[in-house]
Amino acid sequence: MDVTTEVQQLRKTIDEHNYRYYVKDNPVISDYEYDQMMRRLITLEEENPELITPDSPTQRVGGMPVSAFASVRHRVPLESLQDVFSMEELFAFDQRVRGMVPSPQYVVEPKVDGLSVALEYEGGRLVRGATRGDGVTGEDVTENIKTIASIPLRIEHAPPVLVIRGEVYMPRRVFEQINQERELAELPLFANPRNAAAGSLRQLDPRIAAERHLDIAVFNIQMAEGISFETHMETLAYLQQLRFKVIDHQLCGDIHEAEERVKQLGTQRDAFSHEMDGAVIKLNDLKGRVLLGSTAKFPRWAAAYKYPPEEKPSR
Repeated sequence: MDVTTEVQQLRKTIDEHNYRYYVKDNPVISDYEYDQMMRRLITLEEENPELITPDSPTQRVGGMPVSAFASVRHRVPLESLQDVFSMEELFAFDQRVRGMVPSPQYVVEPKVDGLSVALEYEGGRLVRGATRGDGVTGEDVTENIKTIASIPLRIEHAPPVLVIRGEVYMPRRVFEQINQERELAELPLFANPRNAAAGSLRQLDPRIAAERHLDIAVFNIQMAEGISFETHMETLAYLQQLRFKVIDHQLCGDIHEAEERVKQLGTQRDAFSHEMDGAVIKLNDLKGRVLLGSTAKFPRWAAAYKYPPEEKPSR
């Protein structure tokens, strides 16, 4: 086997094991076996630097520290959601939707308490990761985004341009571990996982971001050049097919089913690896979304139900 073929096969195998470990949570080889493959790939690339590509697994922590993040204008605006705080407000939202879309179905998702980002792919390769910012302009944090192991650097059979939205978060267990380490080192503790995730993603040195073991839940296709979808559920299935870590989601036949799912998620907040502060209710029909459009601030086809703060014993 020549070097080029071995490098390509190693990358494909490592990508497969990353997917199984970080997305499916179902590893099939030991850490030792994985490390041996990665070391072999690193050696081959060091001996043949002309074979190094930006989407190689070895390049996840390859960027140099920067003095500041560049501004980037989003291809599609990253809108925020209108909050509702009671079931009465949720039913009023449904009334407004049914004024334009008869018999709407909704998709209910947990509202991850993290940092919203856009991932841009061209020709199947990750070319940019940007924070939401004001929804129109964000910060280019590509090198830090690449350190998140559940984000594929390369996608097979992808459209020419693909823009995906997701929420970067720090898993609870990572947050607790990092705070324990900071306490022992007599460093200030992080206030909560959301602040920790935001601070980590905006580190000027990607090596620090990599040490924070961030994760992501993707929940929307902003743009998929040459592909059309009829429902939100179709887009989520497509993202899963492309091997993204897609947010937990459930299709509900009407607002009453959506209400039950919202209540159910409220009792399951500790079951998720991420913090959540609410549930997102989205119209499933994409043509209906176009009919409803957006206000100056929010889409009219979605709402974020906010749970009251959790009460936990303190000492």
